[in-house]
Amino acid sequence: MRKKGLKIIAMIVMISMMVSLIGCSSSSTSGNSGGGVKFINIATASTGGTYYPIGVGMATLWTEKLKGVNASAQSSAGSVENIELLRNGEAQLAIFQGLIGSMAYQGKGIFEGKKYDGLRSISMLWPNVEHFVLKENLAKTGNILDLKGSNFSVGPQASGTEQSTMVIFEGVGLSKADIKPDYLGYNDSAEAIKDGRISGASMPAGIPVAAVTDLYASKAGVKILEFTDEQLASINKLYNTWFRFVIPVGTYPGQKEEIKTIAQPNWLGVANTVDEKLVYDLTKTLFENLDYMYSVHNSAKNIKLETALNGLPVPLHIGAYKYFKEKGLKIPEYLIPPEAK
Repeated sequence: MRKKGLKIIAMIVMISMMVSLIGCSSSSTSGNSGGGVKFINIATASTGGTYYPIGVGMATLWTEKLKGVNASAQSSAGSVENIELLRNGEAQLAIFQGLIGSMAYQGKGIFEGKKYDGLRSISMLWPNVEHFVLKENLAKTGNILDLKGSNFSVGPQASGTEQSTMVIFEGVGLSKADIKPDYLGYNDSAEAIKDGRISGASMPAGIPVAAVTDLYASKAGVKILEFTDEQLASINKLYNTWFRFVIPVGTYPGQKEEIKTIAQPNWLGVANTVDEKLVYDLTKTLFENLDYMYSVHNSAKNIKLETALNGLPVPLHIGAYKYFKEKGLKIPEYLIPPEAK
């Protein structure tokens, strides 16, 4: 009986090992060009924001349309954490703010000494539009330099808003010493402007920004400041990720003229270790199913082939590069992947 029992245990162990081997051979990671299921994890941000639902939408699209692809979206703390998730192989794709991607790729700013040169881009998704709002009586020229001497909110301390605001300040020759800084969120900034506690605030986001709409609707007497082409070029010498953006007439209540501001991209990034054909297929499937993506979230309506390269801060992945070349896009030299040179 004892020998019989040992034989049964041995058989169970052998069967378990065979099942494990079969399971391993039937799947592959997203960076592997072999057969089997390719698992893709897309890092986004908190579930209450825009990154997460758009990430879920892309994951659903790719899983449904691409045979052998199993994609899922992961909530995270946002762009900074997403860099580490890609670097450590815990995610294969991620959504980023343009500035954070540029800092990581160059090893500058908060990524000083932690350069991530394996970061690649797939596409701009939707623009993060700069809204430097100032009381009209102080906006003498309507240019960003009108901020000098104002009581101005640069965004919550250590926020992405504060970081991008300070880079823009440096690019146009301003600093915190030129203003009386405050550190408020968007809604609090709008209330403080209406109450006369501050003169203006930085509120970057996709248009229309609710807090800015509130200021215009309540006739708070504010103006969104503009940037010259020279100022845009100077900012991009620091981090090459901003592009020209014109806020159309009527975006905000009573707005009768276009506003020539700038924007940085919220963009889709990928590790350079992910398989070339897989990234080609992901890119192609995304742009051939835009109607589906447009139904996912209003911000997704900005995903367009003609703006796919706007503000991308790092070279394209070789797979995305090949797709865009096929579609006839003129690709700037700095976006050509090292693998294609």
